[in-house]
Order: sequence, then structure tokens, then C-alpha cells
Amino acid sequence: MLKNRWISDGRNWVLSKMEKLRRFIRRETRRGQGISRAVMLEHTLFSLPLAICAFLLESGGRPGFSTVLWILLAVFAARNGANALNRLIDRKIDAENPRTADRDLPSGRVKLRDLWIFTIVCGLLFLFSAAMLNPLCLFLVPLGALLIGGYSFTKRFTWLCHFWLGITCSAAVMGSFLALSGRFEIRYFPLTIAAALWIAGFDIIYALQDIDHDRSHGIHSVPARFGYPGALYIAGMSHGGTLFFLLVNMAFFKVGLWYAAGVVIAALILVAEHILAWKGDVKWIPLASYHLNQILSPVVLLFTVLDIYMPGGLYGL
Repeated sequence: MLKNRWISDGRNWVLSKMEKLRRFIRRETRRGQGISRAVMLEHTLFSLPLAICAFLLESGGRPGFSTVLWILLAVFAARNGANALNRLIDRKIDAENPRTADRDLPSGRVKLRDLWIFTIVCGLLFLFSAAMLNPLCLFLVPLGALLIGGYSFTKRFTWLCHFWLGITCSAAVMGSFLALSGRFEIRYFPLTIAAALWIAGFDIIYALQDIDHDRSHGIHSVPARFGYPGALYIAGMSHGGTLFFLLVNMAFFKVGLWYAAGVVIAALILVAEHILAWKGDVKWIPLASYHLNQILSPVVLLFTVLDIYMPGGLYGL
């Protein structure tokens, strides 16, 4: 009898611990999913492919494994930490905007403490990754922090906030170059500038959704300052600059027809984006500003890879 009771108690203890573990896993999974939604984890696709282009071009298609690992971790940490910090700083603005009031932080689905912890962890990972790359990358961490932290405040006083965002995100491209060489070179700037103008342009289009709210609440943006058509003209010039600098990049790295084909497809994506935006209906803006642009940088990366590795390419085997 005593033995049976011990067995029963042991089984109940194990089942109790398993149930607690199951609840813990379910709770932490929900927490992780909430943070992932809050920082829009999938939008890492905007900057990451061009950062990969940078280190592939600079390394001749043969980057070292450890360097690639630390670059990818640095880009991931910087991008997602930056977006988490932006959500924290802008939480009151988001709560006042009907379009963003249901986001995870303003709605309370994600706790303020959890997002702060995530931001700090990302910041530490970014710092450590930079330190593992080279002294220049580590030295530039404060500048990166200034760009990241400053963006959320720029919309409070200047319509140039979109270009600040573009410069901030394009630092991933420049950082990838610097991670390999440890010094600035002129040839690094065309691809970096292309990334900055591309991101600024589609962020301007994205801000068309909030033109009335921004004007009534004193939020600065290109659409709020110049109106719907004016904003699209500025976004168009920005994206024209993107294509120009993608082509200039060809001269510096002597890439060929595969890369050029990627630029042509990128141009078609941007044209489609602007056609949708010019419809004048904000329901098309998420497709124009986000979904199409999630395709663009992977396309440029794909055709850069083809140019590098295909037989007859610049570094083809």
C-alpha cells in the first residue's frame, strides 16, 4: 500500500511539474509572439538583404563564417532593438492614432517591461557583435545608438524624419562593408545611399495613411508638410535616386548583367508601388509601402548572388 501511494504521489508530482512547464512554455511563447508582432520582426527583410549584398561584394563572394555570423547578429539586434525602442518612445502617439491604437503595446497585449528588456538585450547583443568584428565597428556603436534613438524624436520637429530613418537603416549596409575592411572607402557609399533613399521613399508613402492625424496632432512628416501629391513626388525622386545609386554601384564593384537585371526588376517593383500609391486610396498604401518593398531587397540580393557566383560572373567559379 505504501509503495503504491509513493508511486501515485510520484506520478502526480511529475504530472504537476509537466503542467507547470506546459503553462510556462505557453505563456512565454505568447510573450515572444507579442514582442515579435510589436517590433514587426519580419520587416528585418528590408535592410538585411542589402547588408548581405555589401559583404558579398566586398569579400569577393567568400566572406568568413564568423564575420558573417557577427554581421547578421548585429543587423538583427540593431534593427529589432531600434523598432522596439521606437514603439516605447512613440507609445502615446500610437495610442492616440486610430490606425495604431490596436498595436500590441498601446493595447496592453505586450507589457512595457517586456519590451524594455527586449530593447536592452538587443542593445547588448549589438554592442557585443560590433566588438567581435573590429575596432572601427565598436567605435561607431555610439553613432549607431544616436541614429536609432534620435529617429523617434525627429518626427516631433522635422519632416526630414523619413530621411533620418533611411540613413539609420542604411547603416546596416555601411556596417557590413566596414566589418570586412575596417576602414571607409568611397565604393561603399553608392549602395548605402541607395538603401537610405529607398527606405526614406517608402516610409514617405507609408505616412500617407496618417496625413490628417499628423496634421491635427503636430506630427511632422513629408505628407503632412507637402500634401498627398507633393509627398508622392518627393518619394518618387527618392526612389529615382535609389535606382541611380544602384547603377553607380555597378561601376565600383564591376558587377554585370545579372546585377543589372536585378536593378531593372527593382525598378518595376518601385513603379508598381507608385502606381498603387497614386490611386489616392489609402487602402493600397500597406501593399505599396510594405509588402512590395519586402520583395525588392531580396530580389536585388538574389541577382547580386547570381552575378557573383554564376559561371562568367565577376567571381564565378
